[in-house]
Amino acid sequence: MIKHIVMWRLNDSAYGKSKAGNALELKNKLLAMRGKINGLIHIEVGFDFNNEKDSCDVVLYSEFEDEKALYDYQSHPDHEEIKRWLSEVRYERRVVDYEI
Repeated sequence: MIKHIVMWRLNDSAYGKSKAGNALELKNKLLAMRGKINGLIHIEVGFDFNNEKDSCDVVLYSEFEDEKALYDYQSHPDHEEIKRWLSEVRYERRVVDYEI
């Protein structure tokens, strides 16, 4: 099993929306990937509530059957669209992929 975790720090505004508005839109876009990727076992999105200086704003936690499923997710047209959209919304991204 592959675990894929991504954290973003978002700009205060983008596309005419606030950080909170874009965070919610990101969550909806990511969760819409459910059922579109063979081997995507689990996906969840959360928002930080601490607002500490080192905190990220949004986290994605997902599980995939194998590396192929992760690759299929990363290259899926809907995911490519999310990445393009995020280029205006985020200013920092951290990612970890690991196998258990």
